[in-house]
Amino acid sequence: MMKKKFTSLLFLAGILFIIFFINGKNVAYATNSSEVNRHLTGSTEERTNLEEPGSSENAEDLQELNIANTVTVTYNNGNGTLNGALRILIILTLIAIAPSLIVMLTSFTRIIIVLHFTRAALNTQTAPPNNVLIGLALFLTFFIMQPTIASIYTDAIVPFEAGELEQEEAIEAAIKPLRDFMYPHTQKKDVGMFMEISRTEWTGELDDIPISVLIPSFIVSELRTAFIIGFLIYIPFIVIDMVVASTLMAMGMMMLPPTTISMPFKILLFVLADGWNLIIGNLVRTFY
Repeated sequence: MMKKKFTSLLFLAGILFIIFFINGKNVAYATNSSEVNRHLTGSTEERTNLEEPGSSENAEDLQELNIANTVTVTYNNGNGTLNGALRILIILTLIAIAPSLIVMLTSFTRIIIVLHFTRAALNTQTAPPNNVLIGLALFLTFFIMQPTIASIYTDAIVPFEAGELEQEEAIEAAIKPLRDFMYPHTQKKDVGMFMEISRTEWTGELDDIPISVLIPSFIVSELRTAFIIGFLIYIPFIVIDMVVASTLMAMGMMMLPPTTISMPFKILLFVLADGWNLIIGNLVRTFY
């Protein structure tokens, strides 16, 4: 009983403290501006904050707009520099959207779908496991996308860091290698479909395709290509299933599942034909 009362008192004290804090009756302000200033970029005259950090005297002052109180941007002769906090924010944002970019804007989609079709055709359930397939798809994606990544680094990142390109120019330079990669693997009927939906005229040239149209068109084309390859992979294994099923029916073994007998023959055929070499080699060549 005492434990419950003590817990209730702590809970009540916490609520009172929160109310007291919100009302601004017990707000702590930073008064040591030199300690805050050492984390900022540039001199006091160059900073973009309207008031000195820690100069607020009441709760209303804190609600006023004070640009770059902890994140500052120094602008000098057309060249902008970002402080560490803003760089970390940008890097974390890129890390958050990186999985979507890797899956949708690269060869990853086609590779992972074909690998899953291969495993399903072999009927080996979880062999190879998902972690192995995803890891293999990632390394194959890096191998295929290496020229594109190198172009982005050389044409966009290096000039931008050197101050030779503005931010918008760097973004356009980074997108161009991706557009050059996606366009040859995108079918025109998919581009035409999204152009028609968006009511945009298209002359048939790559430069006239908005990036908002090229990306979904590329994804749809990759899905179609992956399913076509998966169908071709299935054909020899379906033949083995049909032969095994016909043999079992001829022998009167109706109760024995054909897939149980056909799976060793599928694996044997796959090994003898060096299946992984054929599938992965030809899959990678579809991007060249």
